[in-house]
Amino acid sequence: MIRAGIIGLGKMGISHCAILGAHPDVNLVAVCDISSIMIDMFKKYTRFECFTDYKKMIDTMQLECVIIACPTKYHTEMVSYALNKNINVFCEKPFSLDVDEAKLLAKKAVELKLVNQAGYHNRFVWTFNEVKRLLASNIIGELYHFIGESYGPVVVKEKVTSWRTRKGEGGGCLYDYASHTIDLISYILGKPVKVSGTQLKSIYSTEVEDAVYSNLTLQNGLSGQLSVNWSDDTYRKMSTQLTILGKKGKIIVDASELKIYLKDDNKALGMEAGWTTKYITDFIENVDFYLRGEEYTAQLDHFIDCIKSKKLNNISSFESATYTDELVALLLQDSQ
Repeated sequence: MIRAGIIGLGKMGISHCAILGAHPDVNLVAVCDISSIMIDMFKKYTRFECFTDYKKMIDTMQLECVIIACPTKYHTEMVSYALNKNINVFCEKPFSLDVDEAKLLAKKAVELKLVNQAGYHNRFVWTFNEVKRLLASNIIGELYHFIGESYGPVVVKEKVTSWRTRKGEGGGCLYDYASHTIDLISYILGKPVKVSGTQLKSIYSTEVEDAVYSNLTLQNGLSGQLSVNWSDDTYRKMSTQLTILGKKGKIIVDASELKIYLKDDNKALGMEAGWTTKYITDFIENVDFYLRGEEYTAQLDHFIDCIKSKKLNNISSFESATYTDELVALLLQDSQ
């Protein structure tokens, strides 16, 4: 059994707690949060050792891995401390508000041969992985354009504040929302390396942007557009979609549905010309514990499997998360 601890008991921390608490290969022994209300509740209703000081938890609980689910501004110090104590680390996204610090942490994790993973859960969504597989088969031919979009109702009125809407804590829509879309583009299509025409728009927030629009160019030369808005209340929750255009067809995909348009029959893959629609249920793999979506369990299962097998080639490593941080820095620079 792998001894685990969690730092941060907000929405994601509690989700991770539920998933790891039910994991057959994990012994979740400790949790940490600065909220006395949360700690009192966990002391009353759980068997976990409870802490308000993450360093004390790490120093005393003989942990093999730790989940960090705190506001982004704390990630660097917490990840660094855990790595220095020879502990495998899963850190929620975005990885860091400082790209230079992100690079140092990614390098340190590799040098110490510790399993490291960032919480970009879209890499574990089966519809997105099916698109990655289809593109590898050249199903829509040479690609010439893409659109990466994410919309949702995080800030939908004036004077709504949280750590996400404070520049030095969450970083705004760019770090919190657009990072997901950027990471997905990088995972499926290739690493973005250039940006132009970036617009960061404040709709309701005063310290940060609520929408991000930009033109991206990938390392392989493919260009496309980024469109993200967390002040769109026509959506019930965050919705991320990729549209990919090729000479032989088109793909539109989100977390629940995959639509493929082919100009000609593809006998090798058994698809006819025209539109084919597939759903997440066509690809889904069973997970032991369902919470909010299979991908949230799948990403933690992957993290634990990597620790068990000592596999360091993680699907969502600190190194890949640093690529996203680098592009965020480019977007900020271009917008100015």
